[in-house]
Amino acid sequence: MVRVGVVGGTGYTGVELLRLLLRHPEATVSLITSRGEAGRRLDDLSPSLLGVCDLTFTDPAEADYSACDIVFFATPHNVAMLEVPALIEQGIRVIDLSADFRLRDVAVWEQWYGENHAAPELCAKAVYGLPEVNRDGIRAAQLVACPGCYPTAVQLGFLPLLEAGVIETSGLIASCGSGVSGAGRQAKLGSLLTEAGESLAAYGVTGHRHLPEMEQGLSGMTDEAIQLTFVPHLVPMSRGIHATLFARLTSSDVDLQSLFETRFAAEPAVVVLPQGAHPATRDVRGANTCQLSVAQPQGRDTVVVMSAIDNLVKGAAGQAVQCMNILSGYRETMGLDGIALAP
Repeated sequence: MVRVGVVGGTGYTGVELLRLLLRHPEATVSLITSRGEAGRRLDDLSPSLLGVCDLTFTDPAEADYSACDIVFFATPHNVAMLEVPALIEQGIRVIDLSADFRLRDVAVWEQWYGENHAAPELCAKAVYGLPEVNRDGIRAAQLVACPGCYPTAVQLGFLPLLEAGVIETSGLIASCGSGVSGAGRQAKLGSLLTEAGESLAAYGVTGHRHLPEMEQGLSGMTDEAIQLTFVPHLVPMSRGIHATLFARLTSSDVDLQSLFETRFAAEPAVVVLPQGAHPATRDVRGANTCQLSVAQPQGRDTVVVMSAIDNLVKGAAGQAVQCMNILSGYRETMGLDGIALAP
């Protein structure tokens, strides 16, 4: 049994993480923290957990993490980097769902996040928590930096093509859509129903914080320099990520369907759809699954990959639990066996 603590269990990702952990057969949630909700019961803030958990939020400044084997950070950026070093010194393993340790190059992180990093020495030591690429590193890690939701969908889609060296790497394109929960639980004008409903809009076209994370991860899959154009869109749905990926083939005789099926045959969280089928966000809702399909329209030299995940599960909380299972030596899908919700 692994004892876990959750820092920041008030947002959509934190509540999703708790939903999974509280039903995990080998995990005990020992501590949940929040500055703004200290003293309040979890099931008062999140009635969906009524009858499941009666824990009360603790102020992080007063929290005793000594009873925890693993601590999750489901916080905005710039929180984990302040608190993680002390936990590492105590020998506690950390799984960070924020962006604080995803980028190895501290200067790049500071450029995109607009502040000085408080724990730059840990950036190079953190293991990027994409199991399909870094499973062995995660197993031995003390600090896991979970990928963002867009980067998860995009990297899994390009992975077989880059590993096989069958596409040009200088002109990759990712056109992606996210449900509104990806913007977090804070009150924001653009997230209001009357603003986001019945509308589809691009944002962050000239620069999005997930871009350097994606280029870093994709670069690790090939020996060539990666150049990615990333265009995210806000979609009027509560959760889900759909990524449509484009690349130019360098080989005319590659069996794309076989390439994808072979690469992901042993991956429990990735499903390659039959040729001609297309993934939909509704088919992964609530599941720790990435559905992929690949096509070569009109037989030309452009390959199109479609990737769908639930941004709160495989794109965040579910992937974090998947990493916890690997760290703890459990079956990788333990606590993550739920089938997608339909409709």
